[in-house]
Amino acid sequence: MKRLGIFIFDEVEVLDFAGPFEVFSVGSQLSDYSLLEVFTFGADDSLIRTKNGLQVKPDFGISELLNLDFLVLPGGDGSKKVIQNSDLLFDLELLIQNSRWTMSVCSGSRILAKTGFLEGKPYCTHHEVFESMKEIVPDGIPKPELRFVQSNDKIWTAAGISAGIDLSLYLLEKTFGEELALKTAKYMEYQPYLDSK
Repeated sequence: MKRLGIFIFDEVEVLDFAGPFEVFSVGSQLSDYSLLEVFTFGADDSLIRTKNGLQVKPDFGISELLNLDFLVLPGGDGSKKVIQNSDLLFDLELLIQNSRWTMSVCSGSRILAKTGFLEGKPYCTHHEVFESMKEIVPDGIPKPELRFVQSNDKIWTAAGISAGIDLSLYLLEKTFGEELALKTAKYMEYQPYLDSK
């Protein structure tokens, strides 16, 4: 069974992590939980408070994770603090390096930029974040016209908030097949993906 971890932190944008969580956990549910274990993790396992106040308890602290196959990096105002924490960035960089693929949503791209994964690479982010991204990764190639883009062989970046659902369904299809992705989109009644088929 493959393992997918979603990093959460104070001031994370709710749909940035909840959208991918829904896609991948429903995909797991529809395959009788035989393909994928989906969980959240934080800098530690303490309760976090999202943007606009929802409280969420991560399943694990980052120090408890030996490995994972897939990694989701959501955004939100709290990503500014994440990239100022050198110890946390070091741990996240190791997880990114060792993952089969990593995706960011919205300003979660800041984490990929700060750890060097977007240097000279195309990237998407929230439309209000492109300017600040230029300060972090001046040689990155912004793609504001796209919903998501492949930044390198195992890094994907999505535009703002709801774009994480689009990228999650795409990566569910790429990783586990179109049949499961279609079943998941139908269960979620997510018409944009269904209309693209």
